[in-house]
Amino acid sequence: MDRRIRYLQKRIPELKRIEGPPHNTEQVFFGAWVTLEDEKGEEVTYRIVGADEFVPQKNWISVDSPMARALLGKSLDEEIQVETPSGRKELLLLKISYRHPETS
Repeated sequence: MDRRIRYLQKRIPELKRIEGPPHNTEQVFFGAWVTLEDEKGEEVTYRIVGADEFVPQKNWISVDSPMARALLGKSLDEEIQVETPSGRKELLLLKISYRHPETS
């Protein structure tokens, strides 16, 4: 527990509060909800969050993950290629939102 406290104490000065969506909401940045379509036509929505916030059960992925790195800076209808443990995936970027999809 002490180790975790020390880690968090070191992280606090590095944290930045994000007040709202970025100026260009047509591109993927930190905090975005993105909907992707795979080769089979199946859709999945992810949220890009900080390294300390990821929750796989909610599809919240770390900004440091290979998927997030492949998405950052991309725009609607762009094809994304990402290496996964099960091999290379090609995905189509269908939606970008900076609000939870259920409230958009």
